[in-house]
Amino acid sequence: MEIKNDLVSQVEETEEQNIEPLVAEIQSKFQACSNKRQDDENRWLQAYHNYRGQYYKNVHFTQHEKSRVFVKVTKTKVLAAYGQIIDVLFGTGKFPLIIQETKVPEGIAEYAHMNPMKEQMGDENMEPTPSIEGNLEYEPGQPITEESSDLGYPGDGKDLAPGATFNSLGSKWLGGLEEKYEEADLSEGPAKLPEFPQIKPAQIASRQLQKLIEDQLDESNANIILRSAIFESCLLGTGIIKGPFTYNKTLHKYNLSGNGNARQYAPDIVKVPKIEFCSIWDFYPDPNARNMDECEYVIQRHRMNRHQFKDLINRPFFSKEKIEECLIMGPTYDKKNWETQIDLENNSFGDIEKNRFEVLEFWGTIDAMTAREYGIEVAEEIEDLTEVQVNIWTCKGKVIRMVENPFKPFRIPYQAFAYENNPYQFFGIGVPENMDDAQQIMNGHARMAIDNLALAGNLVFDIDESALVNNQSMEVFPGKIFKRQAGVPGQAIYGIKFPNTATENMQMFDKFRQLADESTGIPSYSHGQTGVQSMTRTASGMSMLMGAASLNIKTVIKNIDDSLIKPLGESMFQWNMQFYEGELPIIGDFEVKATGSSSLMRKEVRSQRLTMFLQTIQNPQIAPFVRISEVIKELAYSLDLDPEEIINSKDEAEIHAKIIGYQNANQGNSQQAIDPSQLGGMGQPPGVPPEGAGPNSTGNGEIPGGSDNPPMPGQMEFSGTTEEPA
Repeated sequence: MEIKNDLVSQVEETEEQNIEPLVAEIQSKFQACSNKRQDDENRWLQAYHNYRGQYYKNVHFTQHEKSRVFVKVTKTKVLAAYGQIIDVLFGTGKFPLIIQETKVPEGIAEYAHMNPMKEQMGDENMEPTPSIEGNLEYEPGQPITEESSDLGYPGDGKDLAPGATFNSLGSKWLGGLEEKYEEADLSEGPAKLPEFPQIKPAQIASRQLQKLIEDQLDESNANIILRSAIFESCLLGTGIIKGPFTYNKTLHKYNLSGNGNARQYAPDIVKVPKIEFCSIWDFYPDPNARNMDECEYVIQRHRMNRHQFKDLINRPFFSKEKIEECLIMGPTYDKKNWETQIDLENNSFGDIEKNRFEVLEFWGTIDAMTAREYGIEVAEEIEDLTEVQVNIWTCKGKVIRMVENPFKPFRIPYQAFAYENNPYQFFGIGVPENMDDAQQIMNGHARMAIDNLALAGNLVFDIDESALVNNQSMEVFPGKIFKRQAGVPGQAIYGIKFPNTATENMQMFDKFRQLADESTGIPSYSHGQTGVQSMTRTASGMSMLMGAASLNIKTVIKNIDDSLIKPLGESMFQWNMQFYEGELPIIGDFEVKATGSSSLMRKEVRSQRLTMFLQTIQNPQIAPFVRISEVIKELAYSLDLDPEEIINSKDEAEIHAKIIGYQNANQGNSQQAIDPSQLGGMGQPPGVPPEGAGPNSTGNGEIPGGSDNPPMPGQMEFSGTTEEPA
């Protein structure tokens, strides 16, 4: 044993000597983060055990306590909170993110219109457009030079950009929509008359960007990743999302070969954003930070098997030589205390220390001189002591990846959100922690009730041994006979029954279950409690209770909006501005809004109001002042429909209106009355008598017999029964 321990110590000393200075600094910061969150780890372990229905190590039982029951009320509350949040955020199947244009867009016009009367109005009423003096035969799209044009005057700040064309002049306010509307003679500003067509370039660009981001989030399975983070926030108090990162996605395509019969596999690689779920157990933020904005650095701890670690070679900017050196040295893993409590490897056969690699991922700053030593290209004008944003991966004392932070503006690519904010602390509070005391007291009274029932359900015997014959068996069973010896007459065996206190214990159990409802803000009736109460007897009463119960969840949704959805939307916007390779026009002045359930409710309320407004403008006096087409477009958008796909343009609407008019005219002509004098015999229209109604005819509503009054009893036409007098 001593020889083996000496070899281990020598290996550890050798590894310590091979640690690079930069790695030692990162490990020092990692240790500081680990020490700072010790108390938080104890809170998480307690919450995890309460959720699993297991007693934590701080709970001890006396030798007289027989019951070890654990009532899983915490699990019910956690799943109820998780289900309500998921139902609110993803109940409609859409990601709860809205991208809108700002109130006063910059760099793109709020309105653009087309004047169809422009050619007929003459030069006096035409709006000013860029012109080129002295070059009347200029062709659109031809590059403009200062020698061939006289645009403005020197010093007016309107110098031509390199490669500028005639179509690009005066249309920068379209924000990339020039190609789409190149055939339309658009002018900036709203239309002067309601019948003139107009568009909203800023709104069009914002909705196209939102559609793009929604598609990217769907392809990266953002809903599934977000569900994992939300569940961990409900359980432990904080959820972590990592990203977005640039990911090379393979598009599987097949092209026809030269002979046209066979298909050849021709995959295409495209850059797409991707987000990941980061467990709170592997997340080590700056110990002095209270939120992500205050974090100077963040460290993520990875636990990898040999295949996962070797696969890092195929990822960009990882050092193949350093990874191969680590593989030769073999896996070593420092198992944490919390892993012993929650991992499946919590046994003597796991041997995780010899089968896993511990990799640290660092996002933070280092000085420019150190960055240059590791091969990062830093501008020469940056001084050596200036801090540089970097991303570093380390393993076994070696730097296996080191690159400059690729995001501009610089940001740490993590979003941390709390179920319930913990004042002045980074990590939040979850459902189990809020009801920890109530859970412990419920468990205590449940155990007391069971132990008491074990005594109260059986008899305890008091035996007078002096009245019985010696050496008898004291075993009790039906038909048992005890031999009694001569002596003073009297009862020798007495049965004692203990009082039953289970009712009082269960009353206390129910009381603290109600306190658990209040401490978590999740009433039992909101997740299916049985039994009819006074307020739940009617639908209106139940609706009032459910509305009050949703207030707590709305607060949680607001935390998710502010700390996760909005930062994630801004990061997706910045990624598209920096890395998107498509041709979709996404230039504009946008703002990201994450309103969670409010965004969905806002669309529903907006659609109702637009429907009411459509009913209002049916008044002929109001209709001329309203752009009906714009109202219909907004109504379609509020119903999650694409206006461009279902709404006709103005020309198409006129064509369809004429078609409908022709159909109505033809239908009216077919229903006109036919002159009977032009028809003879069998050509008479059916259902119309050839002659006027006679006296015996009932087709004109007259009574047979020529009387306007109904027949009375005694008359020939009377068909009723008459009663003879008695």
